[in-house]
Amino acid sequence: MVETKDKYAELIVMLSQIGVALSAEKDPTRLLKLILSSAMELTHADGGTLYLVENEIELRFAIIANKTLNIMPSDVVETKLSLPSIPLYINGEPNLKTVAAYCYHQNKSVNIEDAYHHQGFDFTGAKSSDARLGYRSKSFLTIPLRDHENTRIGVLQLINAIDDDTGQVIPFGEERVLVAESLASQAAITLTKEKLILAQKKLFEAFLQLIAKAIDEKSHYTSNHCKRVPVLTTMIADAMNHATAGPLKDIHLSRDELEELSIAAWLHDCGKIVTPEYVMDKATKLEALTDRIEVINERFEIIKRDTKIAYLQKLLTADPANKQKLELEYADKIDSLNESQAYLNLANTGGEFISEADKNKIREIGTKNTYFNGKETKPLLSEEDIMNLSIARGTLNDAERQIIQNHVKITHTMLSSLPYPEHLKNVPTIAGSHHERVDGNGYPNGITKDKLSIQARIVAIADVFEALTSADRPYKTAKTLKEVLGLMNEMKKAGHIDPDLYDLFINEKLYLEYAREYLKPEQLDV
Repeated sequence: MVETKDKYAELIVMLSQIGVALSAEKDPTRLLKLILSSAMELTHADGGTLYLVENEIELRFAIIANKTLNIMPSDVVETKLSLPSIPLYINGEPNLKTVAAYCYHQNKSVNIEDAYHHQGFDFTGAKSSDARLGYRSKSFLTIPLRDHENTRIGVLQLINAIDDDTGQVIPFGEERVLVAESLASQAAITLTKEKLILAQKKLFEAFLQLIAKAIDEKSHYTSNHCKRVPVLTTMIADAMNHATAGPLKDIHLSRDELEELSIAAWLHDCGKIVTPEYVMDKATKLEALTDRIEVINERFEIIKRDTKIAYLQKLLTADPANKQKLELEYADKIDSLNESQAYLNLANTGGEFISEADKNKIREIGTKNTYFNGKETKPLLSEEDIMNLSIARGTLNDAERQIIQNHVKITHTMLSSLPYPEHLKNVPTIAGSHHERVDGNGYPNGITKDKLSIQARIVAIADVFEALTSADRPYKTAKTLKEVLGLMNEMKKAGHIDPDLYDLFINEKLYLEYAREYLKPEQLDV
């Protein structure tokens, strides 16, 4: 095959180029195809097969190719060919009958000039395929794929070496064997490297999901949040990458950027691992370790009891003509107490808005009504009770809201402590910016759209939509899809979320696709 110095030089260049290409390829299937096609090109083989070792018990057909049969290097599944795996052991003994299994066990190359006249191996399978396809498999070169520790990870088999001048099938010459073995060595090391990288990625991804699960398990009220935000994030990113019109059509996230985004989405709330449960799970305004509304209800009962005692004592000495008046006064007082009690119980549940008039009424009820605790007379509500019941939105007071908001800073700090490869260096910033607003009024840093990455803006929308549609939050009832979209539309107008991304979210009906999978049927009202 190689007869001149020029051809040697050409061969060296080809091997170098193939080595560079193998090192650059990251997709596992494309890498296998490249290995087989390169081996066929270097040895002038008409066909070939790449086997991979499965569980150390069999050789699985991975990639197959044949120029005469017009089969380009393809995954066996793609070709729809029925090719059973080759067992490495038969009845517990090494399978030395088939050439590929023999090559594996003996850990050496096997070069056969003519399979149809060879007595050492069973070529029944090859002959059967030949008869079915109208082909003749003659010369075989079978080479073990060994990694850096000399562990066999697969077998490369080339079929029918072609003479450069006559186009006839010839045996694989010594030069072709050496070239193929050299390539097989490079390929095996590359495959092992990619396998190790993939294993590390899978471990890392599993670790991310473990952390997210731990955060969700910490509070059963948010048990799905860390799993669902990455789902929404991926949906939005994919839609943006496929956009052909609109302001986002020229923005495209690379595979590395998508990986970076996915990791940030999984870990966006990791700071909540240190947030106290009583804050995360605060279902009512007065809830701490217990809901203090129960204590206030007991005080109401004390006040009602004392009011009744006072009424009965007055009856004992009252003029009969005044008894009806006393009875009406007592009934009015009890009705007023019941009304005040119901009002405070309702205020305790939280909501979207509480007016100044409501706050004044809470204070009036709390200070006007008093109870005797066995030692002294005290107002119905303490200043802390009044402050909590007067919370304008939701159930968290200012101090508790600061604790919750601080989880974003902790997220950034925790994630910044990890050593990232270059393509993941922005994970802490993306994850730590999901509560920023495009108008600069978000937290923790109050940065504007021009300083927020597109990835951070995607996570922000995913986070808001999941939180608003969630049906398991203790401090609010499940909102319908129409209500959520109405609120988010107002957020878009107010500069809370990225308007272009939100329009994409609406126009591509991503909200509906997500809702059908994850929301309750009664929430689907659009």
